[in-house]
Amino acid sequence: MKLTPSRWGIKAGLLGLMALPELAAATDFNGAQLSVVWGIPFAGILLSIALAPLLLPHFWHHHFGKVAAAWSLAFLLPFAAVFGVSAAGGSLVHALLAEYIPFILLLTALFTVSGGIYIRGNLHGSPSMNASILAVGAVLASFMGTTGASMLLIRPLIRANDNRKHVAHVVVFFIFIVSNAGGSLTPLGDPPLFLGFLKGVDFFWTVKHIFPETLFLIGALLAIFYALDSWFFHRREELLPVDLTPDSHQIGFDGRINFALLGGVVALVLMSGIWKSPVSFNIAGTEVGLPGLLRDAGLVVITLMSLKLTPAKVHDDNQFGWGPMIEVAKLFAGIFLTIIPVIAMLKAGVNGPFGSVVSAVTKSDGSPDVMMYFWITGLLSSFLDNAPTYLVFFNTAGGDPQVLMTALAPTLAAISAGAVFMGANTYIGNAPNLMVKAIAEERGVKMPSFFGYLFWSSTVLIPLFILMTFIWFRS
Repeated sequence: MKLTPSRWGIKAGLLGLMALPELAAATDFNGAQLSVVWGIPFAGILLSIALAPLLLPHFWHHHFGKVAAAWSLAFLLPFAAVFGVSAAGGSLVHALLAEYIPFILLLTALFTVSGGIYIRGNLHGSPSMNASILAVGAVLASFMGTTGASMLLIRPLIRANDNRKHVAHVVVFFIFIVSNAGGSLTPLGDPPLFLGFLKGVDFFWTVKHIFPETLFLIGALLAIFYALDSWFFHRREELLPVDLTPDSHQIGFDGRINFALLGGVVALVLMSGIWKSPVSFNIAGTEVGLPGLLRDAGLVVITLMSLKLTPAKVHDDNQFGWGPMIEVAKLFAGIFLTIIPVIAMLKAGVNGPFGSVVSAVTKSDGSPDVMMYFWITGLLSSFLDNAPTYLVFFNTAGGDPQVLMTALAPTLAAISAGAVFMGANTYIGNAPNLMVKAIAEERGVKMPSFFGYLFWSSTVLIPLFILMTFIWFRS
């Protein structure tokens, strides 16, 4: 999501591919032709993200972008050799134009605008205050996106707790609640739901059908957090001798112009989903619609306006920097590319290498298995990008939004809940997870490793998901 001349150069170069008509026929391929060996680069980048910061921290800090690029080439070069340059080039263009660039531009806009809002004053990080911030973030997430809410609140939350010895658990629960579960009620909250909205699911469908599940999950997580944070808070050695943030009785907001710009981001996203224009451009086999182009151009304008209009002092007070955004942009570039064959194999359904996975969501009588839709969508969303995973199982369940919203409403609810809720299971399950981790580490918080975080989610989230299964997602 980093806006640099090189990024613009890449995009301009891709536009030049319009002159290569031979790529147009190669943007899609049959995943049934592939073997699971093609998933090795994707598994490799996941293992790199999990293990390299733990085993080779200095190397990873300086070279994570090169590692992501190496795994991308480990997929693209053999794929081009086996299936041809046209297939490889078309798949690359599709991943960039249809998925990665819109994804990164939206994240950049939300990161920049939220980073231009400074919550003034010193909020003392007591259990009650921390739980209140998490609850507010959960509400905001469905209206300004999990990324927007996360970027707005993570800095003041860390600042409020800068006089405490144990802060990592606060950030972990922030990821659980604000960066994931809170975004489950509207298409603005999380990318999977936005994809459903684009496919024809009503804007308020999810709030009507998974509100009890969301309320239970967030309520349970807040209760667990309050009990855990209270235990830490009342330990004798918990508070440091000096609060690093001076007290101020004037609580308020600086950089308020960014609230209007945030409204502009929301309006652009809604516009691109509601406005149906017949105008589109075929770029090397990838259809790019006019609404999407205008949305992306508008997001660039809003990002630049935020950088121009936000006072430098606000960015200084927020300790605003591009490090977290650069990390997410580079790592997700590798993820979006290496995931291409994995998603294709899933899309191949029962005829593909992952046919057993697709078959597992269907009962012997042909009806959908709601419980399996919840768990398989969720577990795959924990490690794959949750937006295409949602789309795969949306189509596996028939793909007709009117049927899914009515006769198969429990199935669509299970897919939606699994994709959004279980994105919290790993750092890579949802983009804000990695961004929050990076910001916390920049500010001196010693965050759990990939597997350490997985232990937290397995201990806290999985039991709650099992309980939810018996209440709402039994077949």
